[in-house]
Amino acid sequence: MATTSLTLLLGPHAKGVLTAAIGECGADVDDLQLADIRVQPSGAVRARYTADVRRSDGSRTREALVAATGDHVPAGATVVAGEHLGEPVEVGVWRFAQDPALPALRLVEDPPQLANLFSAHGLTLRDRPTIVVRAYRPAQRAVLEVSDGRTRWFVKVVRPTAVTGLRVRHDLLAARLPVPPVLAETSDGIVVLPEAPGTLLRDRLTCDSASAATGPPPPADLEKLLDALPDELLGLPLHPSTLQRVHDSAQVLRICAQSDPRVSPTPATELAGEAARLADRVLSAAPASSEPQVPVHGDLYHNQLLTDETQFTGLLDIDTAGPGERADDWATLLGYLSVLGMSHTPSRRYCHEVLAYAERRVDPRDLHRRTAAVVLGLATAPFRARLADWPRYAADRLALAHEWL
Repeated sequence: MATTSLTLLLGPHAKGVLTAAIGECGADVDDLQLADIRVQPSGAVRARYTADVRRSDGSRTREALVAATGDHVPAGATVVAGEHLGEPVEVGVWRFAQDPALPALRLVEDPPQLANLFSAHGLTLRDRPTIVVRAYRPAQRAVLEVSDGRTRWFVKVVRPTAVTGLRVRHDLLAARLPVPPVLAETSDGIVVLPEAPGTLLRDRLTCDSASAATGPPPPADLEKLLDALPDELLGLPLHPSTLQRVHDSAQVLRICAQSDPRVSPTPATELAGEAARLADRVLSAAPASSEPQVPVHGDLYHNQLLTDETQFTGLLDIDTAGPGERADDWATLLGYLSVLGMSHTPSRRYCHEVLAYAERRVDPRDLHRRTAAVVLGLATAPFRARLADWPRYAADRLALAHEWL
């Protein structure tokens, strides 16, 4: 049953699982708090915790621990096997810096080694580097901010097999778009990028300062960015479209609702049913004429765009750039803007502006159903963030998705 492993990692038994895994080193978990959890349609789970760890010598540390199940367990993880709710379960566990799928992540605990790496690639650090973790998706990637007090760099840590593809994308795009060039790379998964200028579009849309009064650049400038994506991207792997993922999004929401002990059975069933009905409605909408494949960003939303007061100054996270349909890029941005607009008026206004422009560039009906699919995919974000009243936020997002239809 897909909910079994999630129920285990959400409940009180998770502490015992993690203690069993790290106990081989003479350590014990005194306190455990779930920070983030991600679920796949198969029921596979990755959960990230913060834990107070007590060692046999009496010392204590605050650590980030990860537990994963199903096909999310990477080779090299410590595996704890047993039964939960009468079903066999295997859980892979690791410390953040010892992520078995990201061997280069160990650098986060070794600033001198990182300084040596920079030096070997001709990058000068004026002082001992400080390292701040900006993002971490277990067994997939991490983003580290590295600073010497005057200059900042961003180090992407990815699976070793992903380095070549990431380098290819940056090399293709950096010459034509405001995409940071690769300054250094290593075969074990490190890609070093310079800091790009500007402010995140999301920050500009949620800022209350007077500087926000100028608003973000016009949607036509967004299209210029998309039009500048090189045709060479068409030779890269094709990712599933927003419409191909819509039933997976509904399945994930069902698993989350039915596994969370804080959600009673009736609301869980209602939430799961509404998500399934919405997915069916998205796909049953009158089909539009098919679009040609073009180069796309693949994950275009407000955290991937940097701006100043007049123009877009940075296009970030191009890991998914490749062939696709232009309507998906517009729909992804609109979906995120509309969710942000539920609590921030500037985002809502900009969403209307982008929509009015995009409807003249792609089929409006197709654009709306793709945007609804994106919003459905965002309905589980409050669950991942462990908000206490996450079903209410999820229901609000499902209602927003219906509005798009």
